[in-house]
Amino acid sequence: MSASFGPPRPGANFDGRRFSNPWHDHGQTSRFGLWRWLLRPRGPDWPPAAPDAANTDTPKIPPRRSHAPRVTWIGHACVLIQIDGLNLITDPVYAARVGPLPGIGVRRHTPPAIDWHYLPPIDLVLISHAHYDHLDRATITALVRRDDPVFVAGLGLDAWFARRGSRRIVTLDWWHSARPTAEDLAITAVPAQHWSRRGLFDRNRSLWAGFWIETPERRLYFAGDTGYGPHFRWIRERLGTPDLALLPIGAYEPRELMRRQHMNPDDAVKAHRDLEARRSVGIHFATFKLTDEGRDQPAHDLAAARQRHGVHDDAFVAPQFGQVFELG
Repeated sequence: MSASFGPPRPGANFDGRRFSNPWHDHGQTSRFGLWRWLLRPRGPDWPPAAPDAANTDTPKIPPRRSHAPRVTWIGHACVLIQIDGLNLITDPVYAARVGPLPGIGVRRHTPPAIDWHYLPPIDLVLISHAHYDHLDRATITALVRRDDPVFVAGLGLDAWFARRGSRRIVTLDWWHSARPTAEDLAITAVPAQHWSRRGLFDRNRSLWAGFWIETPERRLYFAGDTGYGPHFRWIRERLGTPDLALLPIGAYEPRELMRRQHMNPDDAVKAHRDLEARRSVGIHFATFKLTDEGRDQPAHDLAAARQRHGVHDDAFVAPQFGQVFELG
């Protein structure tokens, strides 16, 4: 990685066939190393989920609308953002398993913290990339039928959403912005260090991205799925400092295979500092067993990373399922 490499211009991440991370050779490990890891014994499954906010007898029922900004972690990379009377959701996945075929794939360990029946009407859906644990066909189809929201995603995914019945689709290159639902709400796609794939022959045919969400009063950043890289500093330099950053902290072991595509908690704390975020919330952990670390290891490793980097406990939290963050 070159220290002199600046933020990529829109279009610099595409060679005419496939997208890439232009400051890095790839966002993924070698296919040989990945298959060798996938074929070895996976070890014991996670223990039963501990009681927390997602498993109480009292269901989480968010308000249908909220003008005061509220952010609720539903699970994995799925977050409900309620701001200025609008309801946004990131990478919504309500499936019990994620994979290429219904009922086959990685089992969900913890149910969504907001039951589908209590999920308020969704105006806008942000999709970071095409991997199955972030883009679920059944959930998207159900949202189209129920709410007909606007979908915002990286380039190359418009036809996929059209096949699910949506006609309200915005696809963006990095650093491009749109105001898809309200004049006072701007969404900017920002770089992420990752990759995409859904089938055998579509590797990196659609773009991965994070999203910057801005109103006249608030700035939020949803990182999606990403390894650690210079893009966090570029985002701060170009767009400012977020009031709240949603940063992935899970799916990071074994490190030699995952470091380019998934941050570990130490990387996430470095990203928090690069962004100069007022507060960060961990996502992408304790929901699906995608990699080798234990269910609770990301939260423990985040606590150690905060101490190592001198970050206050309240400045970067690993939330409970269903935990609400209000931006007063």
